[in-house]
Amino acid sequence: MIRVLAIEDEQMVREGLEGLMRVQLDIEMITTTDSVESALELVIPNAPDIILLDIGLAGKLSGLEGIRPLKIRWPEVDIIMLTTFDDADRIFKALCAGASAYLTKRTPFPQIADTIRTVHSGGSYMSPSIARKVIDHFAPKKRPHVELTPRQSQVIQGIMEGLSYKLIADKLLISTETVRDHIKKIYRALNVNSKTELIKKRIDGEI
Repeated sequence: MIRVLAIEDEQMVREGLEGLMRVQLDIEMITTTDSVESALELVIPNAPDIILLDIGLAGKLSGLEGIRPLKIRWPEVDIIMLTTFDDADRIFKALCAGASAYLTKRTPFPQIADTIRTVHSGGSYMSPSIARKVIDHFAPKKRPHVELTPRQSQVIQGIMEGLSYKLIADKLLISTETVRDHIKKIYRALNVNSKTELIKKRIDGEI
């Protein structure tokens, strides 16, 4: 039997989980509690295999803060987050702290039971929407590409070639003051303050 402890402060959810486990032939709900603190004080003969853990709880410790002390108390336990929160920040913190799976409370009960079995057998699970948030979190961020006028691009090219403002002006048949005016507008558009920053943005492909 897979021994499950649920830490959940909503009574209706606890009762629903207890009802779910009663009809599973291979899963046993050993007990439920409403806070991490009360869970840590439990006296039970055998450690749970799985903890279903909410984030917003009745005690001082949130579910996220409770992951590490729970893992210290029961080093071999696998923790499945079961919560209303689905923002990337909490998902990331839970997984980094040691959670093996992350489910929202919108997850159908049969899927919760299947996730318990998957995690107990050494796997992990996230619902497709949660998995997408994790992927997006780690995906390389696209650098914004700033569009400049043709003349501004010519001025930047002159800077990349190491030309002085006067040589850029001579090359483009414009005045030095016009070159300076273009440089000011370029700096403003790119939010830079020096040639070094401008050159780096060009090398990085942002312009």
